[in-house]
Amino acid sequence: MTTINKNKKKTAVSQKQRRLTEAAEIDLLESWISSMKPDPGSNPLSLPHPPGDDSPSPSDGDPFPPFAGAVRFDQLPLSRKTKDGLRPKYTTMSDVQRASLPHSLCGRDVLGAAKTGSGKTLAFIIPVLEKLYRVRWGPEDGVGCIIISPTKELAGQLFEELKLVGKYHSLSAGLLIGGRKEVETEKEHVNYLNILVCTPGRLLQHMNETPNFDCSQLQILVLDEADRILDRGFKKELNAIFFQLPKKRQTLLFSATQTKSVQDLARLNLKDPEYLSVHAECPAATPDQLEQTVIEVPLDQKLDMLWSFIKTHLNTKILVFLSTNKQVKFVYEAFKKLRPGIPLKCLYGRMKLERRMGIYSQFIEKRSVLFATDVASRGLDVPVVDWVVQVDCPEDVATYIHRVGRTARFTSRGRSVLFLAPSENKMITNLHEAKIPIKIRKANTQRLHPISSLLASLLVKYPDMQPLAQRAFITYVRSIYKLKDKEIFDIDKLPIEGFAASLGLPMTPKMRFLDKKMQGKNVPWSVLQRCENKSKDDEIEGEKAPRDVLTQLENDFGNVEEDTDIFYPKESTTEVEETQPAILREMKISKKKKVKINMDKPFGTRVVFDEELNPLPPLAAMVKNGNLDVKDAGKERFKKLMEEFRPKDEEDKLLNRQRLWERRIKEKMKIKRGRAEDMEDDEDGSNADSDRETKRTKIVFHSDDEGDEIKETKDLGSLADSISIAEQEALALKLLSSMHS
Repeated sequence: MTTINKNKKKTAVSQKQRRLTEAAEIDLLESWISSMKPDPGSNPLSLPHPPGDDSPSPSDGDPFPPFAGAVRFDQLPLSRKTKDGLRPKYTTMSDVQRASLPHSLCGRDVLGAAKTGSGKTLAFIIPVLEKLYRVRWGPEDGVGCIIISPTKELAGQLFEELKLVGKYHSLSAGLLIGGRKEVETEKEHVNYLNILVCTPGRLLQHMNETPNFDCSQLQILVLDEADRILDRGFKKELNAIFFQLPKKRQTLLFSATQTKSVQDLARLNLKDPEYLSVHAECPAATPDQLEQTVIEVPLDQKLDMLWSFIKTHLNTKILVFLSTNKQVKFVYEAFKKLRPGIPLKCLYGRMKLERRMGIYSQFIEKRSVLFATDVASRGLDVPVVDWVVQVDCPEDVATYIHRVGRTARFTSRGRSVLFLAPSENKMITNLHEAKIPIKIRKANTQRLHPISSLLASLLVKYPDMQPLAQRAFITYVRSIYKLKDKEIFDIDKLPIEGFAASLGLPMTPKMRFLDKKMQGKNVPWSVLQRCENKSKDDEIEGEKAPRDVLTQLENDFGNVEEDTDIFYPKESTTEVEETQPAILREMKISKKKKVKINMDKPFGTRVVFDEELNPLPPLAAMVKNGNLDVKDAGKERFKKLMEEFRPKDEEDKLLNRQRLWERRIKEKMKIKRGRAEDMEDDEDGSNADSDRETKRTKIVFHSDDEGDEIKETKDLGSLADSISIAEQEALALKLLSSMHS
């Protein structure tokens, strides 16, 4: 017992000494930071370097050296635990770290912009650890920092970097991202975590659903890749998150590009921020060690060029960017069956989280080809990516910068190539204006290996690939159709049929979203061509011509006479109406016309005949014993009719309920199938199912040549299920008698 008590006393003493040591270190760091703060608005990159001794951290009584302008991490006022976590991997700071850390360590808000791969992650992880360490934040204090990332992969990468640098700190951290099933487990532990690395949707879910989730004592908020968060449509989620956070906090925003939306976000949520655009004065907006090439390739030859490129670079690590999820899936499945001689992988949205993280880890470790959408274009740090191949033109210059930023990271070298169709050459001008050094080269057609015939054979051999090819085609054309910059993305200039053939499709799939563009427009082709030519002439002359040909048509030509050769002609109904009986034409009422009851119309004008075909006066059927009591006769007749129709009414109600129940079951099954397809596929749904229309029972009215009698013909198969046998026999006799007559 004595030995145990002695050990307890020694442990308590060591803990007290450690607490005293940490308290003394914190006081020293606070004094150092407060006495040597850089001036607000200054650029630490332009300040002189501090003395370069090996142990620059001051002791008690020594003068504090300036840390603004430092080039090494050990020259900054950092805790011993943070410096131990940085060594030996990180010793020298990058430009964005040298510019932002002196300001962020002082507790100021920072809006930083720097090239991709320049080390922005450490620029906010270090201030987070130091902020919580200096305020003696512990597990019982709850959430002290929130780091928001746009994608799951980037959030996971940030979490791993945080664990590496902060492994000697006693702070707790958690990764909260969508796609995982441990929501209930997260709800139990989220209130005991000090640092949350999360995506916007998952964080907002915990704010709304987790009991007692408290962020009122938040010390620091970080938004990584802020422009990407806004581009992905998280503006509403961010506003809801900011509404629940305390106003008194430190906020750090980092991004590779500074867009107007990011500046607006900073103006509303940052207090007197330091605007740091590290590489704004650089001659190039991309890393200097990145070699960039542009090759003009027709749209229907891009897959041939991609296959030839992969076959000639089998010993490299290649990252291939495509526009849509369906394209990534189809190209991956097709190339995997063609076996190029190098491992292939794919990464796109709506994949399960475990699969995405596994693919990302495998691509880091081995040389392979990764087909991906722009989900892999932001923030991911993949070591030694030799080539970045952009098969489809990026949406804008910012997307191009983020894509090529996956290679040539920090100090390593890299190469990129962009395939541009002839109609997309305007992108070259945009890249030059953005200070991006690119080399334009011609494709070596002698080494080009066409694979369209091989893809066509694959679609025949593997029927399940036919829908993949169709969806890849439709989603790509839809993406071009929706993009705003029509100087680059003009769907009318694309060889649609040739592109479909290059995917191995025997015919061009139908695109219903293009039909909507011409819906309701009864336009002659000749007039449409004149409008297109006129619009092009106006653009050549410098006038502001409308982009939409149909708008030009409406403005300049007004009502156009119909021609025989037209787009989507409306069916003429004049002849059909003339051939119909007069009674049907009278029954037709315009939808906009309101039906009013004519109160002046006389009642009882129906002519009733007796057995000898003599006309009877009106209301003769209601005469009883020679006396005409219209009121009593009407009541009795109404009761009689009600009794007769009550069983039929019950049958109709039962049949209607059954039909509604069957319709609801069909709708639920359709929604269930759609969800299953969304889980298997990527973003946009297939248009193949939309072409299927439910078959309805046709009702056709026939008029005899000799008279105006109207006969109604229905589908006997559907009637057989809804009427009794006696009614079927009566109907058959009626049809036979009509045939003999």
